[in-house]
Amino acid sequence: MKLDILAIGAHPDDVELSCSGTIAKEVEKGKKVGILDLTRGELGTRGTQEIRDQEAKKAADILNVAIRENLGFKDAFFTNDKTHQLQIIEIIRKYQPEIVLCNAIKDRHIDHGKASKLVSDACFLSGLRKIETIYNNDLQAPWRPKNVYHYIQWANINPDFVVDISEHIDKKIESVLAYSSQFYDKDNKEPNTPISSKNFLDSVKYRAADLGRIIGVKYAEGFTVERYVAVNSIFDLI
Repeated sequence: MKLDILAIGAHPDDVELSCSGTIAKEVEKGKKVGILDLTRGELGTRGTQEIRDQEAKKAADILNVAIRENLGFKDAFFTNDKTHQLQIIEIIRKYQPEIVLCNAIKDRHIDHGKASKLVSDACFLSGLRKIETIYNNDLQAPWRPKNVYHYIQWANINPDFVVDISEHIDKKIESVLAYSSQFYDKDNKEPNTPISSKNFLDSVKYRAADLGRIIGVKYAEGFTVERYVAVNSIFDLI
């Protein structure tokens, strides 16, 4: 299966928190979108990796994505090395996405910045024909996505462009709430974390509202780029 977009996150819920509105919008337009989680989030304070697996599946169903896979990297301890790069290259060549969305270039959680660079490097290396990877006993063809965009997470990073998600904010929030073990629930007796407060849950919507305000729409998501953004016409800009 060929994908139009592959959204990659260090942990299950990274994608939902950061770019699920954009995903929902493109899926509605008929684009094939997939999600790749690098770890199972097994070091998270709340819940278990089995619960996170169930939540990730629920979120994928809500967003109606074509595929969701998990590479099972070690939470907090994966590195940007050949072994990890090759596993991501195999997925990129398997699904041949035109666009890859990945973690913020820097953030509070150390995995986010690491995953950002790891995925970016793997996207470049995936286009080199002398790097050989095998899938289902067949030699994979090289493939380099046309664009790699980095979504914004905890840290306030100025976006290079934003996407209007006004009609898809409810779907975004629904996909985030699929991770009921991680986010605010007044009846949850597990330890509090930086992302379990009501303020954090509220911030998902009010940060989207603030980006939307800046461009004159209700809600938006922001991304940073690795090269200039090009448009066919100045009228492509809203």
